[in-house]
Amino acid sequence: MDNRFTDIIHLIKQSRENAVRTVNSELINLYWNIGEYISKKIEQSEWGNSVVTELAKFIQTNEPEIKGFSDKNIWRMKQFYETYKEFPKLAPVVREISWTNNMLIFSRCKSIEEKEFYLKLVKQENYSKRELDRQISASLFERTMIGNSNLSPLAKENNNDFTNTFKDSYIFEFLNLPESHNERDLQRELVRQMKNFILELGKDFLFIGEEYKLQVGNSDFFIDLLLYHRGLQCLVAFELKADKFKPDHLGQLNFYLEALDRDVKKSNENPSIGVLLCKDKDSEVVEYALSRSLSSTMIAEYKTQLPDKKLLQQKLRVIFKNEVRK
Repeated sequence: MDNRFTDIIHLIKQSRENAVRTVNSELINLYWNIGEYISKKIEQSEWGNSVVTELAKFIQTNEPEIKGFSDKNIWRMKQFYETYKEFPKLAPVVREISWTNNMLIFSRCKSIEEKEFYLKLVKQENYSKRELDRQISASLFERTMIGNSNLSPLAKENNNDFTNTFKDSYIFEFLNLPESHNERDLQRELVRQMKNFILELGKDFLFIGEEYKLQVGNSDFFIDLLLYHRGLQCLVAFELKADKFKPDHLGQLNFYLEALDRDVKKSNENPSIGVLLCKDKDSEVVEYALSRSLSSTMIAEYKTQLPDKKLLQQKLRVIFKNEVRK
């Protein structure tokens, strides 16, 4: 490719992207205004509920070239406006993502907190409909909120951006692992399906290597998976355990983090973070193990099938109640 013209190509692509964003924003703005207009007319008793069906028929009869205004879609516009009208800080965000993703969030997320979480996530990660649908099905919101309560004290204190980056559990249903798998099986499949693994972690993660070698003294040690997080600007060490969490696992991970910070981390990077992925864990044991931890660590479960969303929501409610009592 002729390098003389790369700047022009960049300008063309940037202009096209801006045009798409402008069109999308205008479309969402139209749907919002229609929803607002109908909602206020019905609220003021000027129109009855049947007006939506009448409006859809009117458009179809008199303006047949105008598509996308069935009675069902018009009702969604009304509900869309009514959902967010009391939350002005979200109004700009809904205009920055596609109507398809807006509808997915609107129809599948119950609380306004959950809706806000996915709205901002889609904007940040530029998720497709398929990617967003998978994250909602995998209960990303609940797992992230629960994960924020299971950070080590140092992680909570020193990393403002750490919150919402790591989760209480990770879902690896795409691996198709048997129940009796071992750590090597897990590691091999995660590397083989790295694209899906990164999607589950978050798109700011970059893969560095597996069995990453550390030399301390005359001994060699190997980190199962080493990644880098662009937002946090730090190395992230993943240790895999195909059994239940044990406190001595944490000592091993902390040793790796110390070695990374001394010998691998660059001067402009932040201290390394460790994530211990276990097949199972006892929350009370985790709490005790993390209470005196001097490094930024996270202990999380991994699941090889989609979680029970209701159970996660119950767990999240308990955590919120405990936070209120504090």
